[in-house]
Amino acid sequence: MGALSRIREDITSAKLRDPAARGALEIALLYPGLHAVWSYRVAHRLWQRGLRFPARALSQVTRWLTGIEIHPGATIGRRFFIDHGMGVVVGETAEVGDDVMLYHGVTLGGRQREGGKRHPTLHDGVAVGAGAKILGPITLGARSVVGANAVVTRDAPADSVLVGVPAKARTRRSGEDTRALLTTPEYWI
Repeated sequence: MGALSRIREDITSAKLRDPAARGALEIALLYPGLHAVWSYRVAHRLWQRGLRFPARALSQVTRWLTGIEIHPGATIGRRFFIDHGMGVVVGETAEVGDDVMLYHGVTLGGRQREGGKRHPTLHDGVAVGAGAKILGPITLGARSVVGANAVVTRDAPADSVLVGVPAKARTRRSGEDTRALLTTPEYWI
């Protein structure tokens, strides 16, 4: 898939996920989450080619401009959307699947200083509420939803709803809408 097709896909994804989105030009010019993802893609290519310093420099400039820090070593899938974005951190060994959505203040961070896999893996279709912290080399199954301000430190199977500090998982009920789960007061902390 070419760069222009990928940009169009990202804009379409933002339109589908953000009810406040009014048009493609506005999204392309004014959505810092998209700018951070687009910059990450360039930095990631540099990182993969062994150009570590330029990759990190680009990620730091992007952090300064958008308030979103995505390490160039992270692995991110298609149609990744960061809504609002300020304060989002995605660590070096994080793996993010397709169609994942993060709100502002989310951390995909580590818990130990040893090398190797230190950050979480989010499978396809995961949605993470504002302020949530997902820490360590854990895995969240596809279509899981993490409530606002939850602190997740354990694996969760597909179709889980995770809330609390520390977060506890339950299975999503049939027909539960992701957006409704993220905006229902019982899932806020």
